[in-house]
Amino acid sequence: MAIIIKSDIQIEKMRVAGAILSRLGKILEAEIHPGVTTLHLDKIAEDYILSQGAKPSFKGYGGFPGSICTSVNDEIVHGIPSLRKLRDGDIISVDMGSYIGGYHGDCARTYAVGEISAENQKLIDVTKQSFFEGIKFARAGCHLYEISAAVQKYVEENGFSVVRDYVGHGIGRNLHEDPAIPNYRQIGRGPMLQKGMVLAIEPMVNAGTFKLEVLEDGWTAITADGRNAAHYENTIVITDGEPELLTL
Repeated sequence: MAIIIKSDIQIEKMRVAGAILSRLGKILEAEIHPGVTTLHLDKIAEDYILSQGAKPSFKGYGGFPGSICTSVNDEIVHGIPSLRKLRDGDIISVDMGSYIGGYHGDCARTYAVGEISAENQKLIDVTKQSFFEGIKFARAGCHLYEISAAVQKYVEENGFSVVRDYVGHGIGRNLHEDPAIPNYRQIGRGPMLQKGMVLAIEPMVNAGTFKLEVLEDGWTAITADGRNAAHYENTIVITDGEPELLTL
């Protein structure tokens, strides 16, 4: 495992990529309502990222056709933008990436569409908070898998499950770098965290079983039991103290 430590100059470039996504998340949140298509959201995202002098990290990545991933209800991750119209009561996870100055940023949010159920709201809230529980251990001198264990503990205490098939990752010049960051307990403690590591930590949480299936499109992952899922991600920097969140 070769974890790349970023210099202050490199981190500053990643701040630019992250800030674009922070602003984009707010723009998309205002556009998400019943009747809007996920393809329309994709167009808004692509136009905004390009307007900032950046490129969408996901467009063409491994052949992915969209600029963002739009995963609705039981879709966990990698949903492809389409003419599907959102409906009142849906939830939608949007995964976003930007590339500028030779570096990537990556983040994800799950949004309510209109009025949603109490269970869906709890799912969104627990997923988000599990990220913050995890990053309590995202500091120099801690070990990577302490983050993983904290995420799982919080999610399961709240009656949900964490996805095993997809994990967080390092990020920098490449969208995906070492280390892989599971959201569930591992054997051992993992590598020690050092100042200058940049990580994309992203709990993916299911209301029911953690098991999933991938649709015939080769991208969209759905829950095996048809219950809903949520996703929350930020790109963070390990510092001497609290982690710096580049996408928030």
